[in-house]
Amino acid sequence: MNTTKIALITGGSRGLGKDMALNIAKKGLNVVITYNSNEAAAQDTLKEIAALGGKGIALKLDTRKVGAFPIFKERLVQELDEQWNTNKIDYLINNAGFGYNASIAETTEEGFDNLLNVHLKGVYFLTQILFDVMNDGGGIINISTGLARFSFPGYAAYAVMKGAIEVFTRYLAKELGERKIKANTVAPGAINTDFNKERFEQAPQVVDMIASLTALGRVGESEDIGSVIAFLCTEDAKWVNGQRIEASGGMFV
Repeated sequence: MNTTKIALITGGSRGLGKDMALNIAKKGLNVVITYNSNEAAAQDTLKEIAALGGKGIALKLDTRKVGAFPIFKERLVQELDEQWNTNKIDYLINNAGFGYNASIAETTEEGFDNLLNVHLKGVYFLTQILFDVMNDGGGIINISTGLARFSFPGYAAYAVMKGAIEVFTRYLAKELGERKIKANTVAPGAINTDFNKERFEQAPQVVDMIASLTALGRVGESEDIGSVIAFLCTEDAKWVNGQRIEASGGMFV
């Protein structure tokens, strides 16, 4: 029976998710990453994990499609058994998502529903269906945003979903306490990822503005978040539960 702990990261093939996977692998955990469409990126991430001496697998998952979650669960359990002779994971990191920029007046119902399906409904029901695939004593980490605390015009719909995730996380911590499963939220500030890269390149003044609003004087990078997630996947974080951890370099402090 495998005794190495296993973390599942949705959207783990690129951006923040990729850096989470690499940092978790550095802690000695086995890693399962999911991808939606870019299998090549997922395989590249697995190669980087292997180069670190870690082990990982990649599974396709569209977090918008709740009806497909039972099939994903079956595939996950099958792969866990084949790769590591187990049918359980220890940590679930709900990271998959996408950016959306529109004022409240310009927000479309389609855009709102897409956000809802990925950032809230998908997270809720994927977590639910994986309850019995999780070992007692493990952890759930949901990714929120600094925008749930402070406000920038154009991100209302996105922030609403993440605010709901923060509430969901506290309820998870309460309801899963008997199983010693911890649940926490990590809320990144402005990060230079695929979501923001084009905007930052087209409007460098935005980068300067964000840096001026941040106590540490710069925009965040993916590695600033991955190390926080990796910490929560260790025994060093065994008494951290039901918390919102903002990793923003001190925006608006």
